[in-house]
Amino acid sequence: HLAFWLQQNIIVHSGAACNVKDDNISERIYTIKEGDTLVLQCIVKGHPRPQVRWTKTAGSASDKFQETSIYNETLRIEGIHRVQGGRYYCKADNGVGVAAIKSIRVDVQYLDIPVLTVHQTISDVRGSYYQEKTVFLRCTVNSNPPARFIWKRGSMLIEQSKDNGVDIYEPLYTQGETKVLKLKNLRPKDFADYACQVSVRNVCSIEDKSVTFKLTNATSPPMIRLSVNDTVVVDPGQDVLLTCEVIAGFPLPTVVWSRYPSLLPLSAQVRGPTLFLRAVTPADGGFYNCTAVNNVGNPARKNVNLVVRTMSNLTFQITPDSNKDSESIQMGRDLKLSCHVDATPQDKVNYTWYKNGAPVFNSDSLILLRSDPDMAPGTSSLEIVDMKFRDLATYSCVANFLGSRGLELRVDVNISQNSVSPPVLSVPPGGQVVSVREGGNVELVCLVVDGKPRPPILWSRAEKDLLMPSGRTTMETPDGRLRLKNVSRDMMGAYRCQTAPYNGLNIKRREAQVQLNVQYPPILDPVFQDARSRNYQMVTLRCTVMRSNPPRLTDIRWFRNGDSIRMPMPDLKETPELKFKLEPTNNGSYECRVSNSAGTSTCTFNVSAQPYNAEFYFDTPNPVRILKGNNYSYNLQWTQRDPEATDRIIGYWVNVRKNKQNVLSKQIDLKGKEPEKGVLISHAISDLKIPLSYEVRLAPITTYSTGDYVSRIIQYSEHHVCGFEDDRICGFSQDRSDIFDWTRQNHLTQNPKRSANTGPETDRSGTKEGYYMYIEASRPRLQGDKARLLSPLFNVTSVRGPKGSGRVPYCVSFYYHMKGKHIGTLNVLLRVRSIASVDSVVWIKSGHQGPDWRKAFLDISPSGPFQIVFEGIRGTGFEGDIAIDDVSITVGKCKQGNTVASAGKTGKIDINPQRNPKKPNVINFRHPHTHTLFVNAVAFGLK
Repeated sequence: HLAFWLQQNIIVHSGAACNVKDDNISERIYTIKEGDTLVLQCIVKGHPRPQVRWTKTAGSASDKFQETSIYNETLRIEGIHRVQGGRYYCKADNGVGVAAIKSIRVDVQYLDIPVLTVHQTISDVRGSYYQEKTVFLRCTVNSNPPARFIWKRGSMLIEQSKDNGVDIYEPLYTQGETKVLKLKNLRPKDFADYACQVSVRNVCSIEDKSVTFKLTNATSPPMIRLSVNDTVVVDPGQDVLLTCEVIAGFPLPTVVWSRYPSLLPLSAQVRGPTLFLRAVTPADGGFYNCTAVNNVGNPARKNVNLVVRTMSNLTFQITPDSNKDSESIQMGRDLKLSCHVDATPQDKVNYTWYKNGAPVFNSDSLILLRSDPDMAPGTSSLEIVDMKFRDLATYSCVANFLGSRGLELRVDVNISQNSVSPPVLSVPPGGQVVSVREGGNVELVCLVVDGKPRPPILWSRAEKDLLMPSGRTTMETPDGRLRLKNVSRDMMGAYRCQTAPYNGLNIKRREAQVQLNVQYPPILDPVFQDARSRNYQMVTLRCTVMRSNPPRLTDIRWFRNGDSIRMPMPDLKETPELKFKLEPTNNGSYECRVSNSAGTSTCTFNVSAQPYNAEFYFDTPNPVRILKGNNYSYNLQWTQRDPEATDRIIGYWVNVRKNKQNVLSKQIDLKGKEPEKGVLISHAISDLKIPLSYEVRLAPITTYSTGDYVSRIIQYSEHHVCGFEDDRICGFSQDRSDIFDWTRQNHLTQNPKRSANTGPETDRSGTKEGYYMYIEASRPRLQGDKARLLSPLFNVTSVRGPKGSGRVPYCVSFYYHMKGKHIGTLNVLLRVRSIASVDSVVWIKSGHQGPDWRKAFLDISPSGPFQIVFEGIRGTGFEGDIAIDDVSITVGKCKQGNTVASAGKTGKIDINPQRNPKKPNVINFRHPHTHTLFVNAVAFGLK
C-alpha cells in the first residue's frame, strides 16, 4: 500500500487544565490561570515526517511563533499573560497533499484587585428647605470570566431588598466590570467601613479579592496646586524642582508624577509631592503630570510643560532684488540678508543685527524684520533699501535667548562688490558615470567651481520615491563629495546634486546629475542542485544566467571535482550547458563558473548514481513482538525516495547499534523485487533484548553503489493504545467460545437502516473516518447473548513491581458508549495465564449511560501474563448496541481525568515515547492511511 500521506487532523487535550470544553463549532477551548505555564503539543502523524509551525491569532494582536522542522513540536509559554490568550494554530506539512491545520483556543483566567471610587452629590429638596447628600461607591475590576460582586457594610452583607436606603446596580456599557452601591439620602449609619468583594467562583483556584473604604463626614475629593507656572523654560544643565501641593482631600491623597509621552527620566527623583530633575538635557523636555488620588471623586491633575532651550545650525541667505530677477549685488537695488537658527522654543529666539560691529537700528535704508513672512518661520531679515556704497560692510547676525546664559550663535556676512557672485556647479570630467564593484566604496563629486560665498551641496536620488542610503531624502555635503561605503546593487541609479538655498545666494538653485553604476558578478540558477541518474544515461546540466552587470560575459568554464573539463569554447551569449553520459567513474561534483568583468559566480551540481535515502515510517501499527528468552522483535518499515531516479535497488544494509557498538549488521536481499514509490518495505529485526532501545541505520544498495545511511531509535514497550484503526485491530481477537462477535465499524460503514436510538454516530474523536468496536443488538441476537473481545497477551515477567511488591500495577483505560433503552451489560475481565487460565471481573456497567462517549479507568495487578477481555451482553431488545474505543494499557496506576468525551469534542491520544520521556510510553495502533494531528495542552502550576 502507499505510505506517502498527510490527511485531516484531530485535536485532543491532555494535562491539568482548569477546564476544557467545546464551543458551538466544536473547537477546543483550553482554560488556564494567568501566570501558569502553558504547553501546547502538536503531535502529528504523516509520512514523510511533517514539519510543524505554530501561529497565533485572535488575541490582543497577532503573534507568529518561530517556524520549525522538529517533529512533535512543543510550544511552551512561561507565566502566560492575559493578552496571550487567543486561537493557536498548529500547521503540519510534508509536501504531500494539503497541509493539516488545527486550532485550539486558549482562555486565560485572571482576577485583578478591584478599584473602589467614591462620588458624592448634594441636591436641593422641596424648594431648598434642606439638602440631600447621596454617595455612590463604584467598584471596578478586570477579570475573566466576569466577576461576581458582593457589598458589605462592616461585616454585614448589604442586600438591596432589605435596605431601602441603598441601590445596587450595574452602569450601562460596563460589560459586567462595574457594580455601583448607591447610598440614598445619607444616614448616620451609612458612615462606616465598606468592602467590595469580587469572585470568579474559584475558577482555576483563583481566590476572591476585595477592597475597603472608610466613609466619613470629612470624605472629600483631592485638590492640588503647582509651585511653578504651566510652562517652565530652562537652559541645559540647570536643576528643576517641581512641587505639587495637596490643598484638600480626605483620605489624604497620594501624589504621582508622570511624563507624556515618555517615561520619567532615569535621573528623576520623586519625594512625595516633589519632583527633582538634576542637570536637565534637551531629552528631559516634555509634559510632566502631577496626579493626586484618594479614590474620592475624580483625580486632581496639573500639567507642566518643561522646555529645555536648544540652539543649533545657524544659517544665512543673501537675496538680491527679487523684483528685478537679479542674481548679483547691484548699486541702487534692494538687498535682503536673512538669518535662521534651529531652536527650542523657536518663537523665543532673539536676533540682533550688527554692521561692522555696531548695532543696526531701523532707518530709511535699513529695515529690520524680527520674523520675515517670506521666509521659514523663525527667520529674521535685514533689508537694505536702494543700496549705496556706504552699505558695503560686514554684517553680523547674533541669535540668543533673552535671559539665557551661554546659548548664543553668530554668523558674519561680508557684502562687497567682489565678495558675492552666483555659484557655478560642475561635475569633474569623467565623473558623470561612476562605476564600482558591489561591496566597494565610491565617491560622487559635484563641485562649486565659482561663486561667493560657496553654498553646501545637497544630494538626493533622481527618482522621487527612492531614499538615500542613510534613509533620508537628502544628504548635505559641505565640499560636494558624497562618500558611499559597502555599495549594493540597489544603490545603483542617478543621483542629483543641488546648491543649498542657505549659506549663499538665495537664487535659482544650480543642479547636476551623477550616474552610479554598480557592477556585480553574474547571478546564476541553480546555485546548487542534487542531480541523480542511472548509470550509462545522458545527463544535461544547465546553468542559467539570471542577471549580470556588466551583462557581457567574459568566460564560462566547467569543472569536475575541481579539475577543468576540456571542451570547445562555449558561446558566451547562450545558456551554459554540459551534456555527458553518466558512468561509475564520472560521478562527482560539477561546477559551472561564469565570469564577467566584476567577478565569477558558480553553479554547483552533485551528480551521482547513488540512490536517495530511505525514509523511515514511524507509525507502524504494533511493531513490537515479544519473543522467548526475554527477547523481542521490531517490525521496521520504510519507503524509498524516488527509486526510479537511479539504478535498480537490489537490497539494503541494516545496521543495529547499542552505545555506538554494532550489535547486528546484515544485508536485506529484495530478491529481485524493486522498491516502488510510496510503497512500504518491512523487515523484522529479531533477538533484541527487553527492555533496551537501539539505533537502527539503513542504506539502499544498487549494483554500482550504496546510498547514505539514515538512522532512528527503536524502543521496546509493553504498553498499548488501540483505536481500532488498523483492520488487524491491534492484535485483538474474537473469543471462539462466545455466541457472537464484536464488529469493527466507523460512520462511513454504518448501515443506513440501523437502529436510530442506539449506538454512536462516530468514534469517540468525532471523525467520520475513525473506527470503533461494537456489538449489534438486532436480530438474530437474543437476550443474554455474549460477545468477547480478547486483547493480545501481555508478558509481565520482564518488569519489576514497586519496592516491596512482587506485582506490577497496570492501568487499563478505555472509552465506552452505552445509549439505548435496551442496553445490557459491559464487563471487563482480567484473564491471567498460568497452568489454567483464570477470568475475573474487574469492571462492570449496565443500562443506559447517556448519548456521550465516557472514559473508564481501572487498576490491575496481574500475577503473570495476562489478557484483557471485553464482554458485551445483549439486553432485552434491539436498542442495546454497546461500543468501545481507544483501549489503553500502561504500566503504573491510573491518573484519572475527565470521564466524558462527546463525539466531535475529543481526539485520540498518541503519546510518542521518544518525545515524552516523562510520560508513559505508548504505542499507537492505527491504519497507515489514517493521519491525525494532535494538540495536547498541558498547564503547570495549577492548584
